[in-house]
Amino acid sequence: MPKAISSGWASAYSAARTSRDGRPSRRSSRSARKRSKSRGGAFQSGQGAWVVDPIDGTANFARGIPHYCVSLGFVRAGEALIGVIYDPAHNQLYAAARGRGATLDGEIIRVSGLGDMAQTTIEAGWSTRVPHEAYVGVVARLKQAGAAVRRGGSGALALAYVAAGRMEAYVELHMNAWDALAGLVLVREAGGWVNDYLAGDGLTKGNAILACTPELAAVLRELTAVC
Repeated sequence: MPKAISSGWASAYSAARTSRDGRPSRRSSRSARKRSKSRGGAFQSGQGAWVVDPIDGTANFARGIPHYCVSLGFVRAGEALIGVIYDPAHNQLYAAARGRGATLDGEIIRVSGLGDMAQTTIEAGWSTRVPHEAYVGVVARLKQAGAAVRRGGSGALALAYVAAGRMEAYVELHMNAWDALAGLVLVREAGGWVNDYLAGDGLTKGNAILACTPELAAVLRELTAVC
């Protein structure tokens, strides 16, 4: 295993140490509270980049809310090729690679295929890097169109849920690459639609993200202005 990958997983394991009942230990929770947000990062090499977030959903983790994950993606030549997301609270592993489909614990997963906004569940991620009014506007337009809108506090895990057909879409007006790349591969390989997240400086500076069922792509692009 390349050093960058093994060290990333080691960091995730150390940060996510749990007590016997599966909740974060007091020691790890106190440590997590000292951080205001997840500190992911990218390892660059001539053969591509491994992009790792040891804990996406830090606020949930710090408070003992079992909704957080480890996110690992690989990108090369401007394309996300491999995505792995591990949900330690539920011991679920999502994995995908270009052209090989997406799986949950080894079983093939697909997006839900729903195209009726009145039947959809959509997660709208919030970012401090965009004006509050922009986020409120997106949520309002989605609700007016009939969608059930939620926010779970882990964008990477939300993308995995879209890939598994548990939700129909995820949108965030700015998301860092270490949170986004693995989930994008999962949704794409599960038959979903994803925007061109890596356009421009997406890998190093982040970008807006939209991932959804193909049936919803046109209407959600219009409602969210994410293309």
